[in-house]
Amino acid sequence: MKTIVLLKEIYLDGFKNLGSYLVKNYFKAFAWFSFMMFFVVLYAFVFRVFTGFAFD
Repeated sequence: MKTIVLLKEIYLDGFKNLGSYLVKNYFKAFAWFSFMMFFVVLYAFVFRVFTGFAFD
């Protein structure tokens, strides 16, 4: 739980004093897109491991 709170604080501090409204929202959208893509890759890897894919 402590790690999640720490990640939340880092996320909030990263966007605290950012420039204009457009730049702030662009980086927030990019951050969420990156998180989603990371979880898609993680899901694909776990799926391949459980289905017996041979990593040659």
